[in-house]
Amino acid sequence: MTVGILVMTLTLTAISCKDGKKDEPAAPMSNEMYQESMDDKDDMAMSDNQDAKAEAILKDYFNLKDALVGDDNDKAKELGATLASTFGNFDASSYSDSEQQELKDIMEDATEHAEHISESDIAHQREHFKIISKDVTDMVAITGTENTLYQLFCPMYDGGSNWLSMSKDVKNPYYGSKMLTCGEMQKEIN
Repeated sequence: MTVGILVMTLTLTAISCKDGKKDEPAAPMSNEMYQESMDDKDDMAMSDNQDAKAEAILKDYFNLKDALVGDDNDKAKELGATLASTFGNFDASSYSDSEQQELKDIMEDATEHAEHISESDIAHQREHFKIISKDVTDMVAITGTENTLYQLFCPMYDGGSNWLSMSKDVKNPYYGSKMLTCGEMQKEIN
């Protein structure tokens, strides 16, 4: 019975996370590649038509995502604190009353989870990142964005987990170098 369960688990893992390179494990992201991805996010343009604070949240979120992709616990701690501050500075006054309340709830929840990221080991950071990803997705549904975003999905992490990216390419923040390309693009947001 145990062997049967193990075989089924391994089969599901192989099917869920194959990336076309059946016998080749995902290569870890080099420090140079990681830094280049961080630099690209630093250049993200802010739109005059959109709330600059919402765009700042997205910028900090993507930087945190990239730190988790790069398995960089210390950088993720630093960026968690930065993101908590950015969430705290969000001004929802230009939105309707119902949107203001929803955004307030999102920001309070996301701030708490970002603070936890700033104090945690990488496994715990990834647990909180899952919740922040939902919060940021909910924020974008209200605030919109001038940037094209992609919602990606990893079927293996915590029963299935989403995250946002500026790229269709899967770089999994939940597993980092262990399963860098596990996941798929679910939808384009813009």
